[in-house]
Amino acid sequence: MTIAQMKAELEKSPNSPLYTKDILKKKFKIDTITITRTSFFNSLADSLAYKGQIKKVYGPFEQKGSRFLVQILAKAPNTFYRVSQIFIDTSVFRYKFADSLGKVILSKLNSGSDSFEHLAQTYSMGGEAVTKGDLGWVAQGVLIPQISRELTRRKKGEVFSVWSANGLHIIKKTEDPKKDSGFALMMRIFL
Repeated sequence: MTIAQMKAELEKSPNSPLYTKDILKKKFKIDTITITRTSFFNSLADSLAYKGQIKKVYGPFEQKGSRFLVQILAKAPNTFYRVSQIFIDTSVFRYKFADSLGKVILSKLNSGSDSFEHLAQTYSMGGEAVTKGDLGWVAQGVLIPQISRELTRRKKGEVFSVWSANGLHIIKKTEDPKKDSGFALMMRIFL
């Protein structure tokens, strides 16, 4: 059976794991993938989990010398927040300086004398400086608990600050939350 035929048969099968085991006689592994963002994916699995269609078979892929196909078996929703951040790292700056800088940034934002995006490019010490502070759509439960709690209380466009063990986070709730694919059950079929 060719790979194209195998993919077509798996997509038609009402029970893909059983079909893989009993008919194809192939080894498989079922993984649960937690989707943490809707863009800026960490791996192929993240991208397929979010963008892939249920029942569709993708591949073949090669990793560490083994070839495999991937089928999306199911998806479940989660809540995502569109968030922007300016991060001031307290392993670089002392607490007092970070606090003072944070107050200056918040003052500029509140007075309207500067934009969040420009301030993020100028002051943020995280990778989000490159994206003008935009972290994209981030899944509930991925951010530190202090930020997650505040996001549920805030309105779209509000800016607030939160301290963590790593430093000061100045957060902007860019959009209202949305429901989207948050988890995917995927099967890898080893060729």
